[in-house]
Amino acid sequence: MFGNFEKKTGVKMDDIMKLAQSFQNTNFKDEKQVRTMIKKVSSLAGKPVSREKEEMLVKAITSGKVPKDMNEIQKMMNKKK
Repeated sequence: MFGNFEKKTGVKMDDIMKLAQSFQNTNFKDEKQVRTMIKKVSSLAGKPVSREKEEMLVKAITSGKVPKDMNEIQKMMNKKK
């Protein structure tokens, strides 16, 4: 499973796990920390994020409009069915 993911994205699973661990203590209400997180993800993915999109992401994350764990994501998915 992870092999396919790595082939499709070009990103090593180990790098993703390290990135996820680095977010463990991130304060998602802190704009500076959120911007740092966005830059790290962008860099790892090799996809630039425009200033406009960064602003949109920062506002959504710091205001709590983005789920922060798998349980919240799963609840959202179940509601849409």
